[in-house]
Amino acid sequence: MAGILVSPQLRQLVPEAHAEAAPLSPMMIDLTALNHEALPSTASPELRAKTLVVTDNATVGIQSGNVPKHIHRHSDEIQYIVEGSGAMWLGGERKDFKPGTLIIIPRGTPHAGTLVTAGPVKAIVIKIPPQAKDDIVLVD
Repeated sequence: MAGILVSPQLRQLVPEAHAEAAPLSPMMIDLTALNHEALPSTASPELRAKTLVVTDNATVGIQSGNVPKHIHRHSDEIQYIVEGSGAMWLGGERKDFKPGTLIIIPRGTPHAGTLVTAGPVKAIVIKIPPQAKDDIVLVD
């Protein structure tokens, strides 16, 4: 499996999202209060994340930190950078981002944080459909 490894640790980064979703309730979430230290830790020492909304069709979460280069075979990912700046791998290119950047990551597209120039980086993350734990594959 040259270049592709399935990582049990990386699988634990994303909580299981395929549980039956509870009906949505009206609410407001103060994203400024969810700083890096306030978010739950994950199996990746550089990443903290929290799922905020779960539906049968998508999840919305917040994450802060960095992950190794990987793909999702079955979920599209949309990230909105709330805080921090730097560059990340998106497909075969390194792309700069800053607060206000919307990042579209179609399933199968390699992506990873690589260089943080101001941070930690905090992003709203939407997964369509909800990402299964086994839908994270590390790539070189």
